[in-house]
Amino acid sequence: MRAQLLIPAAGMGVRLGADGPKALVDVGGRPLLAVTLARFSGMGLLDPAVIVAPVAFFPAFERALGACLKPGSWVLVEGGAERQESVARGLAALRDDAEIVVIHDAARPFVPRQAVEASIAEAAAHGGATVAVPVSDTILIADERQFLDCTPDRRMLWACQTPQTFQVGVIRRAHRAAVEGGWLCTDDATLVRRTGLPVRIVEGSPANFKVTTAFDLATARRMVSEEAL
Repeated sequence: MRAQLLIPAAGMGVRLGADGPKALVDVGGRPLLAVTLARFSGMGLLDPAVIVAPVAFFPAFERALGACLKPGSWVLVEGGAERQESVARGLAALRDDAEIVVIHDAARPFVPRQAVEASIAEAAAHGGATVAVPVSDTILIADERQFLDCTPDRRMLWACQTPQTFQVGVIRRAHRAAVEGGWLCTDDATLVRRTGLPVRIVEGSPANFKVTTAFDLATARRMVSEEAL
């Protein structure tokens, strides 16, 4: 099935000490977003990649991406007030012939190719899939007074990553249902599952971490440097 990439890239790099979008932070001489996009090169995804970004920073995105990516390989779409709205706007900008959409965080630059390919295959078969990793720590649920309430079975717990991949019709219907029902979810897999549809879990990798803190950024820069050797 024909798949197209959608990248929400509106997050700001406040915790990194950046004065603009995190997606534009330098990682090994390239913007973080460009490093992430490079992971999808050669996978046969439809051009262009749909990048949802804050409209005020469009010129900065155009300069940064234009310097390292070929023309026509990406398009900018104005983001919304919430991630959910931003993804919905990105979905509206997909090509008419896109059957699968691969939604991936701009700040996860080391997603394994096999995880992306597996997510596409599972979405084609089941309607939706999300990459995730089994939880290794014991998870504690606290009550409102910060006392231990319960400890869920770790064997059933997964830490969510991206991409989250769906048949286009499935995810668009889920977003319409969210608008009609007034739902707000932090990720698209949860949104789809809330409509009653299945979402298959695909095992990812600890390397597919999200660059959030200064430590994460330093780790990403070191990994890019090592890959270049």
